[in-house]
Amino acid sequence: MNIEQTFVMIKPDGVQRKLTGKIISKFEKKGLKISAMKMLVINREMAEQHYSEHNGKPFYESLIDFITSGPVVAFILEGPGAISIVRKLVGATDPANAEPGSIRGDYVVFTTYNIIHASDSTTSSEREISLFFKKEEIYNYSMEIEKYLFPS
Repeated sequence: MNIEQTFVMIKPDGVQRKLTGKIISKFEKKGLKISAMKMLVINREMAEQHYSEHNGKPFYESLIDFITSGPVVAFILEGPGAISIVRKLVGATDPANAEPGSIRGDYVVFTTYNIIHASDSTTSSEREISLFFKKEEIYNYSMEIEKYLFPS
């Protein structure tokens, strides 16, 4: 079984709307493990690094302004196929296309304010994790249930 790590961030609108607990609970109920978590206000430099692939696009400046506008909750989730599972739970970027039951399907109306970010690949996950977390901030621990889910 391929255990993956993926980066997730509840954006300022999700924090301000007090959805942090509901969002985290959704991932935990699915069976994913949190291996790191922190609340922070992203500075412009970090925001530019995080969204570097959007530099030059018409929405870039408003994206940077938004993500630096208030606290975010950044965390790492871990589990078998975590990247694709998290993307499915998060839902489509455009809330009109997000499935009911997904985070964006249940809580988002506007694409600009879509409350959550999740890595879309192993490459982006590794890059985003290294941007937001030091190695010593990531915890490797076992859960009792893992011995039943992943027998040796």
